[in-house]
Order: sequence, then C-alpha cells, then structure tokens
Amino acid sequence: MTRVNTRTERGGLMAAEGRADGSQTLERGLHVLRMLAEVPEGLGPSEVAARLGVHRSIAYRLLTALVRQEFVARDDEGRYRVGLVFFTLAEQLRPRLLDVARPVLHDLTNRLNATACLVVAESERAVAIAVIEPSGPGPHFSYGVGNRDPLDRGAAGIALLAAEPARDDEPERVAETRRTGHITTHEEVVAGSYGIAAPIHTPTGDRVAAVNVITHRHDIAEQAIPHVVEAAETIAATLNGPRRT
Repeated sequence: MTRVNTRTERGGLMAAEGRADGSQTLERGLHVLRMLAEVPEGLGPSEVAARLGVHRSIAYRLLTALVRQEFVARDDEGRYRVGLVFFTLAEQLRPRLLDVARPVLHDLTNRLNATACLVVAESERAVAIAVIEPSGPGPHFSYGVGNRDPLDRGAAGIALLAAEPARDDEPERVAETRRTGHITTHEEVVAGSYGIAAPIHTPTGDRVAAVNVITHRHDIAEQAIPHVVEAAETIAATLNGPRRT
C-alpha cells in the first residue's frame, strides 16, 4: 500500500535557552518522552542527546530520572523505550469520546476506503486523537495521531470552529458549516488532498470535536459527505445519551 505522508506540525517541546533550570529540565524530559513515543524501537543516550541538542551526560540524567519514575524502561541493549506507567496512565485518562468514536471511524473507513480521523481543538490547532486508515490496496493518506493542523483552514479546523457557539466575527464558511453540518475543502492543508469534516455536538462542558475524512480522490470526497455527517451524528447521540453506570 502506497502511503502519502500528510504530517504537518508535530507539537515540539524543545526547551528555550535562558529559562529557569527546573522549567528547562521538565520541558526536556517531556520532549524525551515524546521522542521515545515516536520511536518504538527505542533510542540510546547518544541518540537522545543528538535529538535534544545537549551533552550526552544531560540526556543520561534525564533518562535515568524517567526510568526511576517508570515512565521509561531500559532494555538489555541499553536502549530506552516508553515504560508501562506511561501507557497505564494514558489508559486511565482516556476520554469516553475515544471509546465511542473508534468503532464509528472503523465503519466509516470501511465504507469509503479512506482515512477517517477524530479531531479535537487544542491551542488553536485541530489535533488528531484517533486515526483509522484503510487496510485495502491503493494509495492512502498516512495521517498520524498527534497531527496538528490550523483551525482557520482545512476541513477539520473549520468543523471544529463550527462545533463552537456562533460568534459575531466568525468567517461565513464557519457559519455555513454549522448550518449544513459539514464542510469539504481541497488542498488547504496538504497538496492533493480533500478534507470532508462534520462537527460533533458533544455534551456541554466537553471538548469540541469533529469527524474528518482525508482522501486524494474527488469521487470519494463527493460521496463521503452523508457518511461523515452520519458518523458525527452517531457519536454525538451516544455521547449525549444515558451514561453507563
């Protein structure tokens, strides 16, 4: 399967020079966690130091502290990987939105043979927190969990703005997306790609979210609209229904 990489912006945590030592150390430690999470085969101290741009001794101290807290584990070859505490903590904090959305996204991907995503708004970005790619043959967009796209352009960002209450100064297409329940864009974020998104009306107080489908095919983009809207409505109905006790 040919993949078209659409990664745009990854959230960086490089420490700025001149910050207080404690803040800089914390920021570097978080950056190390992010790096290790993105490299399943693990990294050695020298590799971590090179990526951080620091001396090997600093990287080793950061890794040692993370190992003591069990956020990182060291294997027999001296490589470091994300530890089990990291995963168990993430599991404990996993939002209900993810559990509800994943089977809906799987169904959407199977219907359209296109990549389907769940996106949420954070720090003026549309962040992908779940991504389901087709398993069949043919070129598909590889859009990773953690991808961050602008809120002011691209289907995902506009749909998220439309999930918010109306504002007097909002762009017309945000208001139009709120009225119609969907938006389609072409090449606003990634060359050659169509985005088809629909806002999810999450319960009051929950983070705003949207369903987003990404494809390079115009025919799929056209037929995707009712399916994406239906997926968003299904997720919203489940979230707003009675909670299990």
